[in-house]
Amino acid sequence: MQFKTAKFTTLANWLVLMGLAFFVSGCSSQDDVIALSGSTMGTTYHIKVVNSERLPDAQLLQAEIDMALEQVNDQMSTYRPDSELSRFNQLKQGQSLAVSADTITNIREGIRLYQLTDGALDITLGPLVNLWGFGPDKRPLEVPSAEQIAEAKVRMGIDAIQIEGDKLSKSQSSVYVDLSSIAKGFGVDKVARLLDKYQPKGYLVEIGGEISVKGSKGDGKPWRVAIEQPAENGRAVQQVIEPGTMAMATSGDYRNYYEEDGQRFTHIIDPRSGFPVEHRLASVTVLHPDCMTADGFATAMMVMGTEASLALAEEEKLAIMLIEKQDEGFKVYYSSAFKAFVH
Repeated sequence: MQFKTAKFTTLANWLVLMGLAFFVSGCSSQDDVIALSGSTMGTTYHIKVVNSERLPDAQLLQAEIDMALEQVNDQMSTYRPDSELSRFNQLKQGQSLAVSADTITNIREGIRLYQLTDGALDITLGPLVNLWGFGPDKRPLEVPSAEQIAEAKVRMGIDAIQIEGDKLSKSQSSVYVDLSSIAKGFGVDKVARLLDKYQPKGYLVEIGGEISVKGSKGDGKPWRVAIEQPAENGRAVQQVIEPGTMAMATSGDYRNYYEEDGQRFTHIIDPRSGFPVEHRLASVTVLHPDCMTADGFATAMMVMGTEASLALAEEEKLAIMLIEKQDEGFKVYYSSAFKAFVH
């Protein structure tokens, strides 16, 4: 897994995440909150947890968090040749591999979201991502042909993944699983569960823009999260929400793209067509109890577009916020469940 690096800049009471969402930071006593930061999954993490007698000191807590995140990388990074996922990807047809419960959980969720989104999220998308120049390979010298796209799609197939107990196998040797659409959110969940065992009054966990929030800050006030307007140049707040105890993920198309002969190609690839999406949806924010699931839905909905995403959100009672490009400015859409978070 490799993700875009998130950068933070402090300005007065604003703690700004140079990704797709950022946090509105209030004033609290320094002793009330433990603030931790570090690197993981090709990006950064930032954690604030309200101090309590149950918590270990900051250095021990950070070591425990780093170990937990390192374990996720050892399980699911496609950049580590000996990770569980890399070893699965190297299997031939009919071979099997015993893996951790965490890896099984992520693959099961990838399969479930594939089914729920009618294939808009596909964890076997790797061949298409590489073909269009958004993977580890270099940008293509020319736009892929229909024949190249068809050949890449032949090497995909979520139905080729088999799970039996703790063992994974595949019925097609070429199938390559990439969990980057959900594993970063899973990392957030992993840290949140680690903190839960110490029963703090509240915390905010962020990895590369995906977050999990619980309870309140040290001063008793709720955590506030600001969702960024999807502008290519500069930054502005589109919406401030108070998520309560909830996870949040945001996906957008406005920073990772290239242009060829005047045509723009976004990194959001539709696994069903094999082509980058061309609709006007610029940003999707999803609230859900599990960040892994929010992460996956946000990715899928960037593929699905505005109308289909709103329909799915109503059907699944999902809290989502969509920002759509207009000829001038943006238009914001909320699902029914999201409106409770808008004040």
